[in-house]
Amino acid sequence: MDLSDQLKNLFPDHTPEKDTTENLDIEDTLWIQDDPLICKYEKRKGKPITIIEGYTGATSDFKILAKEIKVLLGVGGSFKNESIIIQGDYRDRIMSFLKDKGFKTKRVGG
Repeated sequence: MDLSDQLKNLFPDHTPEKDTTENLDIEDTLWIQDDPLICKYEKRKGKPITIIEGYTGATSDFKILAKEIKVLLGVGGSFKNESIIIQGDYRDRIMSFLKDKGFKTKRVGG
């Protein structure tokens, strides 16, 4: 007897509702802009970082995008002052990821 059978025994009048959250996808909710995102390389305190800026959509969408990039690369980073800061030089991988999502990118610096 599994959990669903036990629940049916406890609540015989209950009919389960369909879950509508399964069909929602995070990347469908991001706003794709016409202007390119700027992907630049800097060194701060001797350590390389990649900065992505130039997003004109909602801040919450940009934070979601930052999280997706950090999870994809398995590195640390932050979202500050309307820009995503990723630890390390990952411009090529980030730019290909953004192009797959439908964004235009522009490489700046180095």
